[in-house]
Amino acid sequence: MASILTNTSAMGALSTLRSISASMEDTQARISSGQKVGSASDNAAYWSIATTMKSDNMALSAVSDALGLGAAKVDTAYSGMEAAINVVKEIKTKLVAATEDGVDKTKIQEEITQLKDQLTSIAQAASFSGENWLQADLTAGGTALQKSVVASFVRADNGSVSVKKVDYDLSTTNVLFDTGGNTGILDKQQNVSQASITLKVNINGTETEKTVGAFAVDGLISAGATFTGDYASVTGYTVPAGGINYNGNFVKTEGTWVRAVDSATLSQEVVYDDGTTKWGVDTTATGQPATNVVATQSMADLDITTLATSQDLDTMISAVDQALTQMTSAAASLGSVSARIDMQEEFVQNLSDSIDAGVGRLVDADMNEESTRLKALQTQQQLAVQALSIANSESQNVLSLFR
Repeated sequence: MASILTNTSAMGALSTLRSISASMEDTQARISSGQKVGSASDNAAYWSIATTMKSDNMALSAVSDALGLGAAKVDTAYSGMEAAINVVKEIKTKLVAATEDGVDKTKIQEEITQLKDQLTSIAQAASFSGENWLQADLTAGGTALQKSVVASFVRADNGSVSVKKVDYDLSTTNVLFDTGGNTGILDKQQNVSQASITLKVNINGTETEKTVGAFAVDGLISAGATFTGDYASVTGYTVPAGGINYNGNFVKTEGTWVRAVDSATLSQEVVYDDGTTKWGVDTTATGQPATNVVATQSMADLDITTLATSQDLDTMISAVDQALTQMTSAAASLGSVSARIDMQEEFVQNLSDSIDAGVGRLVDADMNEESTRLKALQTQQQLAVQALSIANSESQNVLSLFR
C-alpha cells in the first residue's frame, strides 16, 4: 500500500541512520579520547577498577618522591659517618704514636684536639631537611628517635590501604654524639675488651712483672660492692652459671681493677691502705677475668696528657678501636638502608608502569580497530542516507498517478 501519511520505508531508513550516527559518535569519542571506557556508563566495572588504580598510582608517585627525600637523608648520614671513620682512624694512629718513649705528647694532643673538633663539625653538618642522624638527644626516647622513610603504598585484598616504611632507630650504637647525655659512640666511656694487665709488682724489694686478671668492678655497685677510693669489696654476689665470681677484694692500679691481697702476706709493696689493711696485688689469683674494663676517658674528652699511666693509654687505644668498630657497623647499617631504598625506588617505578599498563588494557581504545569501525560506519551512513532518500522519493511517485 502506498500512503502519503505514513512512509514506513522512510521511518525504517531514518531509524537505521540514527543508529549509525550514534555508533559513529561513540567511535569518534573513543578516537578523540583514546579510551574505550571513558565514563561509568561505558563499562561500570572497568571504570571503577581503572579509577581506583589511577588513584593508587598517584599515591605511588608520592611514594617515589618520598623515597628520593629519604635516600638523601640516608646518604647524608652515611657520608658523615664515613668521614668520621676516617678521622677516628687518624686519632687511633696518633694514640699509637704517643706510646713511643720520648715523644712530645703535648704536640700529639694538639693534633688530636683538632681531629676531635673535626668530628664535632662532621656530626653537626650531617643534616638534611632538618634531620640529623649522627647526633641526637638519646634521652628523648620514643618517636623522637624513630626515623623512617616512606617505602610503599599497599592496597590489601580486603580493600584496606596502608603506607609501609623503612625504619631506622637512633641509639647508642649508631649516634656519634648524644646531645642529651654521654651515651653516643664518641662521648661515652667505652667498655673495652681487656682480659688481663701486666704490672710491675715490688715483692721483697724486687720489682717483677706479673700478668694478672683485669676485672670490671665499676659496674658492681648494685651487686653489693663497697667502694673506697681505689679499693672495692664485693659481697653477696650471685655467680651465674659459668660466670665470673666477683666476690672478694679488689684494688685499682694503673686504671684497672685487679684482685687484692693483704700485702703483708706476700711482703708486697702497698697499693692501697684503707686504714685497717694494706692491700697489694694478688699475683696468685686464678680464674677467668672480666673483659669489659671501662676506658678512663671518652673520645670527646680524650686528652693523652692527663692519662696517668701507659696502661691508660693502651686502654684508650682499645677504646678508640672499639668505637671505630661500632662506627663501621653503623655505617654498614646505613649502607644497607640506602641499598634497600634504591631497590624500592626501582620497584615502585616498575610497579607504577605495570599499573599503567594494566589500566590501559581495561580502558584504552584499540585505535586500529576504531579507525576501521569508523570507516565502516561512514560507509553505512552514506548508504542509509541514500536509502532514506529513496524512501522519501516514493511519495513523489504517487503524484504521477494523478497526472
